[in-house]
Amino acid sequence: MKKAAALILSVLITSVTIAQTIKPLSHVTIDRIVKKLMDTAEVTGLALAVIQDNQVSYIKSYGYKNKPKNEWNDTATCFYGASLAKPLFAYLVMQMVDRNLIDLDKPLYTYLPKSIPEYSNYTDLSGDERWKLITARHCLTHTTGFPNWRQFNPRGNKKLEIFFTPGTRYAYSGEGLVLLQMVIEAISHKGLEELAQEGIFRPFCMTRTSFLWQPSFENNYALGHDINEDTIPKNKRKRTNAAGSMETTIADYARFISAVMEGKELSAKSKQEMLSPQIVIHSKWQFPSLDTTSTKENDGIQLSYGLGWGLFNSSQGRAFFKEGHDDGWVHYMISFPEKRSGIIVMTNSSNGESIFPELVKDLTSVNIPAVWEGYTPYLPTVKPSPGMIQELTGDYSGKFTARIALIDGRLKVSSASAGLPPTNLYAKDASHLFLKTMDLQIQVSRDRAGKIDKLLVTDEGEHFDLVKQ
Repeated sequence: MKKAAALILSVLITSVTIAQTIKPLSHVTIDRIVKKLMDTAEVTGLALAVIQDNQVSYIKSYGYKNKPKNEWNDTATCFYGASLAKPLFAYLVMQMVDRNLIDLDKPLYTYLPKSIPEYSNYTDLSGDERWKLITARHCLTHTTGFPNWRQFNPRGNKKLEIFFTPGTRYAYSGEGLVLLQMVIEAISHKGLEELAQEGIFRPFCMTRTSFLWQPSFENNYALGHDINEDTIPKNKRKRTNAAGSMETTIADYARFISAVMEGKELSAKSKQEMLSPQIVIHSKWQFPSLDTTSTKENDGIQLSYGLGWGLFNSSQGRAFFKEGHDDGWVHYMISFPEKRSGIIVMTNSSNGESIFPELVKDLTSVNIPAVWEGYTPYLPTVKPSPGMIQELTGDYSGKFTARIALIDGRLKVSSASAGLPPTNLYAKDASHLFLKTMDLQIQVSRDRAGKIDKLLVTDEGEHFDLVKQ
């Protein structure tokens, strides 16, 4: 009896420890952290979900879905999911593995009625027999040898080429996911949207998620916002793309991540394989994807890729993560299976990535591989005083003409001769200004009377003056 009691007590203690939140923050504290970072870095809109004990414990939307129209985000607002689509597609593929419809290590061409280069989208591959080596595992681990997209071919020819033997190293590629999409559609005789609805969207109650734009999204969707917080036209996608045509909401995607952590609609074996290292990552940066610069900087955290997810060792145990990026849309999700915890951050703002390292650290105590991911932290700014704004506004001339003006409450600089539209101007302090959109620094110069007489400009290493008129 004593041994049985001790065993039960041990199990209970272990369960409590595993279920313990990644960081016991109150909702008030989370709100304060998010709002402060959004305000400081000018993140126009953001949605956040926190998972504890494999369940969504906190969910909230912040900021605007359309800033010019003063329309606010909510948890049912549709966001463009960008590359958050990729792990969802990977989950769908692993369901097909469970049903023995596809083998991760069987060459993809063997599932097709004709060779891959015979398909119109893949004629570029003729003459390179390495296409016969590509498997589903290579596509899901970004080891196909393809560029991210053919238009980013480093040779500048915009062709789809294989740059290394498939399976030998990591190089992020949306092209690989699109190839795999063609194969699973051929195997199942169904389109991606139908497969996703059957395997994931309906079972997980993701009613506002689709790989195609739906009429039901029209009543509540967000626009992306650029660095200057101006809106970007909405792309209402009419063709499925496994690598990034998905529209979703924070509520729906949180349900998906919760389901992943519980292994719903997936065998324990397939879940384990998805979240296990498949390829070690030694690249210094994730992008450009074919950059061969190698580093050991991430060896300590064992940075690697699983099937659809990035992986590393963190202070909270093994983590799996995924980013999303497009103009006006940047997202980040990270989960800790041992802690049964995680967070999902979705933003409709190009400024969102600048807060991800700090936000994840504040909410989870974990340092993400931000340098490898290419995240540049936001620069601290000060709010110009009314007097400084009044002094700065006006016309300047020199190498080109420029105008500084207060527009809609924002200090902006423009130059017709330099092709610069009105662009937000930021102050580091009372004497130093900068732009986020380019590597341009400005130092304010004053005459003996203390009046601004010119701007000392540094533009990508070139120095010149703009004299105030």
